[in-house]
Amino acid sequence: MTPELPQHRPDGQSPESIEKVSIIVSKGSLEGIYPALIMANGARMEGIEANLFFTFFGLDAINRAKHEHVKVATVGNPGLHLATWAGGIPGVSGLVTHRLAQEMEKLDIPPIPEFIEMISESGAGLYACKASVDLFGLSTEDFIPEVQDVITVGEFYGLAAGGQIIFT
Repeated sequence: MTPELPQHRPDGQSPESIEKVSIIVSKGSLEGIYPALIMANGARMEGIEANLFFTFFGLDAINRAKHEHVKVATVGNPGLHLATWAGGIPGVSGLVTHRLAQEMEKLDIPPIPEFIEMISESGAGLYACKASVDLFGLSTEDFIPEVQDVITVGEFYGLAAGGQIIFT
């Protein structure tokens, strides 16, 4: 049974609808990137403005050389219920990633490059963090064409103003 959404907040006021979300993507693993993509896609499908800000290893999701090769982090990942030493065995990460990709395909969840293209085409903004780009010695040419710009944290906060910020 699906619960009904509340008609009013506990203080008696009508609930406010979310009009804008800005999602920070900081992890470069499959389980770090997909939640952000799913949240952004869901926002756009609901007519909510969405911006994605890729920082640190989250840049792998938009890096031309890496976005097709993102894997599940198997070492120390408690969600896998796998001993830390077992996660470090060569090939385990690739095997777990392959298996998860098969399951996502059954659910019609697209691979990261296709998902990002779809989200971009829906009108979401995709931005790379300038500090992380500089830290890793990258340039705009290292990123996929859907990335709109390399921006500072201050510029990100300007984009996020008036909305919700989600950190994945």
